[in-house]
Amino acid sequence: MSSLGAEMSAGEKDEPRTLQEKINYLLKESFPDGAPSDREFCRIAEARGGSLSHSYFGKLRKGQLTEVRDETLQALGLGFDCDWRFFKPESQVEAEVSAGLRFLADKRAGGISGIAGRGITEEGLSPDLLNFALDLLEKARQETQEPPAEPQT
Repeated sequence: MSSLGAEMSAGEKDEPRTLQEKINYLLKESFPDGAPSDREFCRIAEARGGSLSHSYFGKLRKGQLTEVRDETLQALGLGFDCDWRFFKPESQVEAEVSAGLRFLADKRAGGISGIAGRGITEEGLSPDLLNFALDLLEKARQETQEPPAEPQT
């Protein structure tokens, strides 16, 4: 194995993957003079528009809570001044990116000419809604391309 391969493997191993690892990584990297207390961090998040209790944040930091709502991830993003999607599990981010790329490919290919923007958040369409819309589009394409049924004799 080349030294580059060994370096890449070592780098990937150190990459934070769980919510707890991501929080602790950012506490270490974002606050070089020392991580703030749980209360101080929550005050920072609140000053930037987030809402997070210090006891809840402490449970996240210790890995005692792993399933959280997007609003909590958004508060974490505000506290760390980073994109809140950083805290999402890798599989969810991959699904969002994949759905977005499928949508863009269909739009560029002329399969999608316009979408009404009702109910779309500032983050755009959810991956589930994007996939649903793309599946409907594909079904409609198949129906228009199918040859008419032969008459039965």
